[in-house]
Amino acid sequence: MKNIRSLLFLLIFLPGLFCSCQEKTGYKEELNGSDYLIQASNRATNVMVHDIFSPPVASRIYAYSALAAYEVAVLADDQYLSLMGQLNGFEEKDFNTTEDCLYPLASLAAYYQVATAMIFSEEKMVAHRDKVYQIIKDKGIPDDVFQNSMDLGKAVADHIMAYASKDNYHQSRSFEKYTIRSDKGSWKPTPPAYMEGLEPHWATIRPFVLDSAAQFVPERPSPFDIIPESDFYKEAEAVMLATNHISDDQREIAFFWDCNPYKMNIKGHIMYAEKKITPGGHWIGIAGIASKVKELDWKATAETLAITSLVVFDGFLSCWDEKYRSVLIRPETYINQYLDEDWVPLLQTPPFPEYTSGHSVVSTAAAVALTRLLGDDVPIVDSTEVAFGLPVREFSSFEEAAEEAAISRFYGGIHYMPAIENGVNQGRLVGELIMDRIKTKRASLAEEM
Repeated sequence: MKNIRSLLFLLIFLPGLFCSCQEKTGYKEELNGSDYLIQASNRATNVMVHDIFSPPVASRIYAYSALAAYEVAVLADDQYLSLMGQLNGFEEKDFNTTEDCLYPLASLAAYYQVATAMIFSEEKMVAHRDKVYQIIKDKGIPDDVFQNSMDLGKAVADHIMAYASKDNYHQSRSFEKYTIRSDKGSWKPTPPAYMEGLEPHWATIRPFVLDSAAQFVPERPSPFDIIPESDFYKEAEAVMLATNHISDDQREIAFFWDCNPYKMNIKGHIMYAEKKITPGGHWIGIAGIASKVKELDWKATAETLAITSLVVFDGFLSCWDEKYRSVLIRPETYINQYLDEDWVPLLQTPPFPEYTSGHSVVSTAAAVALTRLLGDDVPIVDSTEVAFGLPVREFSSFEEAAEEAAISRFYGGIHYMPAIENGVNQGRLVGELIMDRIKTKRASLAEEM
């Protein structure tokens, strides 16, 4: 009888005990993959689209947020090297760690704290964060482990925010607005909103890796001229003809890479904004997609997002330095004045000078970084724009995607060809310099020998 009772006890109670143990340890595996960090990054993108951040400012939010997540990965795995001491002005700091800490949760906490501090609609980021935290709590994470993870994430985030506070961004908010020049060849505000020049002092922000924003000054654009035989006239004419005779595929490419957060629509007497992702945000999205394709764990995903973000940020610095050096007239303005007063570009012209092409610079720089990190044969099904009503596009490599992003600006009537070609060269120099200078992995014994 005793044996029968014992057997009944085992049959009835042991499964419950086993399930209970599973529930209590399930939190340890929940965050090991790339999903949660990518979700946090995507949420940051959605909030930035909602808040209408400019491409350069958005790149700053991505960079510091991803850097925070990465620095926690460094604490979790000594295979990774801290970027403290490698990035300009990023001072080293020791953090108190404990075995009773869920490092991927601490990494998420650091990301959420920095991103939330840098956007406007904080409640949207907080709501997303709290849902993630509740999932982990429901998996049975002990209170002390949860709190230790929060404490570590906060400590790293605080250090990142202190670093960010010294990059001259906040000081630049009070600098003078751009003054429109009177000479014929300089940039003028474009329709329909005729917005003022965006971020004319962006080059004063501290780079992460570049010696200065002016480190890679590109080849000079063609001299402004209105004579039909001149290079400049021919370049403008080429833009006009390209959009006038655009193919269906070229049209799709142009709209897929539009990424203009300042697109304004006019309906009667009403003007309203159409919210879109930024060029940098598009490449952060590609970095997340690639992390899933490569089945990266959370640490390698943090590395991929951080390095891509840093490269995009310094790419925008380099590009914006040139934009407000050359202050070149946009095709729309030139063509309307000297070729066809009724011509309208396929895409809406963004509110800043023409040369060089931001898409060309940051896309090429990001492609260089992602290729170095993940390889040159990573197939990408780019679904980044699906949320904005566009279909997916497929690429066999990061380089192929970057080349398409660059030429899309010609198809859209946004840039002359030199801005694209020289922007690609500029972006490659930025990307290669950064990937040559910073190290995120310790060398193996074989490599050292």
